[in-house]
Amino acid sequence: MIYYIAATVGITLPALYMRWYHVQIDARIDSIIFGMGILGAAFLLSWAAEVAQMDVSRGLALALLALIAILPEYAVDLYFAWMAAYEPEYAHYATANMTGANRLLVGGGWPFIVLLFCLTFGKKYIQLDKANRVEITYLTVATVYCFIIPIKGTLTLIDCLILVGIFAAYAWRTAVMEVHEPELVGPAKLISRLTKTKRRLVNVLLFGFSGATIFACAEPFAEALIHSGELLGIDEYFLVQWLAPIASEAPEFIIAGLWTLRGDARAAIGALISSKVNQWTLLVGTIPLVYSISLGAPGQMPLDSRQIQEILLTGAQSIFAVAILMNLKMHLWEAGCLFFLFAAQLIFPEIRLPISYLYFALAFILLIHHRRQWGPMIREGLLNRKS
Repeated sequence: MIYYIAATVGITLPALYMRWYHVQIDARIDSIIFGMGILGAAFLLSWAAEVAQMDVSRGLALALLALIAILPEYAVDLYFAWMAAYEPEYAHYATANMTGANRLLVGGGWPFIVLLFCLTFGKKYIQLDKANRVEITYLTVATVYCFIIPIKGTLTLIDCLILVGIFAAYAWRTAVMEVHEPELVGPAKLISRLTKTKRRLVNVLLFGFSGATIFACAEPFAEALIHSGELLGIDEYFLVQWLAPIASEAPEFIIAGLWTLRGDARAAIGALISSKVNQWTLLVGTIPLVYSISLGAPGQMPLDSRQIQEILLTGAQSIFAVAILMNLKMHLWEAGCLFFLFAAQLIFPEIRLPISYLYFALAFILLIHHRRQWGPMIREGLLNRKS
């Protein structure tokens, strides 16, 4: 397994070389090389985060895994937010990357896990733990607040304060949950066999190297994507919204898939739900913070009609997903519905608003159907009281 780690590190080296020596080949080739650098760094981060489950609670470990796994997403998105203070068109790319990552996770990642589990084990649904009510509850809170953003048409420091506050409350809540000894495979298992001191040292090195790689690759990768769109005649907004999230989300999807094949679909779907919480709170909340820092003063990032529609659609998908999870089950047909609606708006972007209304209608029906789950969700998710 040491060869897997060495090969993954090797994937990042061309990007680091190009960044260090300011080498530019062609925007299309640059986007591939820097994208591979981010992909390799994301794998290293994910392995280290898996091992971290040995030292902290399962809930917190999944939250950390979800947070760490989407660091590439943060790096690219926050670069766009920083540039938006100088060039307003970059605000489009910041919201494109954020909404694309959120919808890809729910519309692609969650159905993938359910389908994989049902096909592998002959089941019709995934049964979640009661502990997953924590993620579901905080995702609900964040989703309800995020509907305010398209109404007011701006991203501000108030949004940052509230959304980061929701994330902090979620992180604290998961920190007090029961410690769980994980079943590790692959490179993560190799690292876990080291002594406690060496294991933690290796983890620190992996976190440091990966973080530095992501930081180094974020700017050239983002710029290469934009210029690649110009060269290929493809909408730059489309590339930023979907290609960048695919590169950064791939390691997390693969790890969740491996957990599912080992029969631990609950942990897999739990990690992806936690990622959604992180993206819908910390990622969205830090965009106006970085924008204001770059601006040199408290600022409001304005949203145009397309950005408002994108955020509304993302919120509508999120509330529908929450409604599905209320009974702690995700059936195959529900996963299929999530994927079908996601694919429809991806192929036909002009139907964003109708799809949003459909999400709302389906969510309303499910929330009424699962109304008896509201009380347990609040008691266990927010108040830490057993039902």
